[in-house]
Amino acid sequence: MISSKLPKMFYGGDYNPEQWDHETHLEDLRMFQLAGIDIATINVFSWALIQPDEVTYHFEGLDQLINSLYESGVYICLATSTAAHPAWMAKKYPDVLRVDADGRKRKFGGRHNSCPNSPTYRKYSEKIADKLAERYKDHPAVLVWHISNEYGGDCYCDNCEKAFRVYLKQRYQTVEQLNKAWNTNFWGHTFYDWDEIVLPSNLSEHWGDNNSTFQGISLDYSRFNSDSMLDCYRLEYDAIKKHIPDSVVTTNLMGFFKQLDYFKWAKYMDIVSWDSYPGLATPVSFTAMAHDLMRGLKDGQPFMLMEQTPSQQNWQPYNSLKRPGVMRLWSYQSVAHGADTIMFFQLRRSVGACEKYHGAVIEHVGHEDTRVFREVAELGKELLLLGDKTLDAVVDAKVAIVFDWDNWWAIEKSSGPTVALNYVDQIHKYYAAFFRRNIQVDIVSVDTDISKYDIVLAPVLYMVKPGFAAKLEKFVEAGGTFLTTFFSGIVNESDIVTTGGYPGELRKLLGIWVEEIDALLPEQKNSIVLKEAYGDLQGEYGCGMLCDLLHSEGAEIIAEYGDDFYKGMPVVTRNTFGQGEAWYVASDPEDRFLDDLLAQLAAAKNIDSLLHTPEGVEVTARTKDGQQYLFVMNHNATAQSYDLGETEARDLLTDRSLSGTIEIEGRGVQLLEMK
Repeated sequence: MISSKLPKMFYGGDYNPEQWDHETHLEDLRMFQLAGIDIATINVFSWALIQPDEVTYHFEGLDQLINSLYESGVYICLATSTAAHPAWMAKKYPDVLRVDADGRKRKFGGRHNSCPNSPTYRKYSEKIADKLAERYKDHPAVLVWHISNEYGGDCYCDNCEKAFRVYLKQRYQTVEQLNKAWNTNFWGHTFYDWDEIVLPSNLSEHWGDNNSTFQGISLDYSRFNSDSMLDCYRLEYDAIKKHIPDSVVTTNLMGFFKQLDYFKWAKYMDIVSWDSYPGLATPVSFTAMAHDLMRGLKDGQPFMLMEQTPSQQNWQPYNSLKRPGVMRLWSYQSVAHGADTIMFFQLRRSVGACEKYHGAVIEHVGHEDTRVFREVAELGKELLLLGDKTLDAVVDAKVAIVFDWDNWWAIEKSSGPTVALNYVDQIHKYYAAFFRRNIQVDIVSVDTDISKYDIVLAPVLYMVKPGFAAKLEKFVEAGGTFLTTFFSGIVNESDIVTTGGYPGELRKLLGIWVEEIDALLPEQKNSIVLKEAYGDLQGEYGCGMLCDLLHSEGAEIIAEYGDDFYKGMPVVTRNTFGQGEAWYVASDPEDRFLDDLLAQLAAAKNIDSLLHTPEGVEVTARTKDGQQYLFVMNHNATAQSYDLGETEARDLLTDRSLSGTIEIEGRGVQLLEMK
């Protein structure tokens, strides 16, 4: 439970009353009560209002706002306001302004325009967090502390370059070690002094977002950039903890966001929170996977849904409305995957600037007689009745998929073998095959204890970090099932190729040797031909993009290529290792193959679907104190049916007892307390 003061699912969102007059704020309070809003995130972008110069702070307005919300029954998620520095700071201390990858220094404006290695920014951001914590440490309204907002971006200024050299000294100790790690004898890059090293930008090693002539330095810059922003976060975190040791401190993450290593960030967050903004065409399985990533960042702990839109977004090319029922459906989907809050951006629409067309609980018309407000209020009533039933409930998954930011950075800065390779899309392909069968999955890091899982997948494990191959061998030896794919086991943590044959450190575990990697054009295909039926696997399947040309070194050959000069070479292998088995899929297969293969692997481990449901009906489970709760969510616009059999359950949202064949309405949700 995030706070015993509010022993239910938090319901609210971002609130910016500084953009409105006092009368409008009073009207908001009335409407919050109608909607069941009980928490507001405030002070996200108020730094300029609070601090007009270096030494002056005006907290009176914030005092009044916190008090008025609290007196109206609304608790506070208090932001530190450091996501946008004031104009006076940029004018007087230009070191706070970022420099882009083309060497251009920005001017004041936009968001995330603060250099994370600016001494000025670090000084004043830490100071305001300290003052806020000191002032509101005993205020009963404040339940959560929210640092900055949606960290991101990069900087290539002189301060960052100097800090990068310090980072490299700490990482490598000597220039000689750095030269070895980066293979700097290539293209005459040998360094003799730390000051010779410059940031990798469009002025040096890069061109565009995903192209680098020197992957080692680019990879370390990605790590450094993530760590630089994390250092800024930790300065504010420590300032708050100094005054309120038992405070709940977080910042809002953004799902599969490439620039920041969220597994590392999560170690310094008391609770993970994130902003979920799927588009109308985003696969529901991808949204589910993003929720599972957020849950996995802290080894299965519940998280906060900090932001979602109640109706539409403003920043996508086509900002479609959420159809009736979709806001409720997607809200419960987040809860089903581990959320203990449902919060929106925003509670009232802005009238100016770029977010005036971003959806809100209170629309520009300003009253409660809107479709969106009615849906929000109806959900608020349900959450009040639900109380603390699902708070702190956990997801018990037997399948894990490994995700690694370093691997992501390295793959997509790689000069080859194909521009078509997208790491997150590959993770999603394998995740979606389990999703379609209502089998739950944890998204885990290379540091996670994987011994509790029956099946572990690591698609496109291009980079093998120190000790991870041994961890996988121990897992499989003890009876686990492991699966990886093409373009795996290629490099070490410095993006240097492991010589002696692919897949490098995984070669012993997989029992194969990959000799070559063929990249196919988008219109080219090959085929996966089963040597004989293997459970659900039978016949022939399509594949493409990349094809590893491999030889078995003890692994059983399950399927072979059907075309091209490597027709008859292995494409799917299975290697017995100790009590378990290690699978290798050497090409990018069609979804039908993954459905059949992963169904077979799950069945072999007695992992069954939570419920067998029609396509588009998602089922997940959370468990609390031995009681299992099934979330049944119909993502179709039309009603669907499924069979509970002789099992009896109670739908907590309608208080109905259910058994046998059950109908669920289009875009409907059922929350089943299993008997």
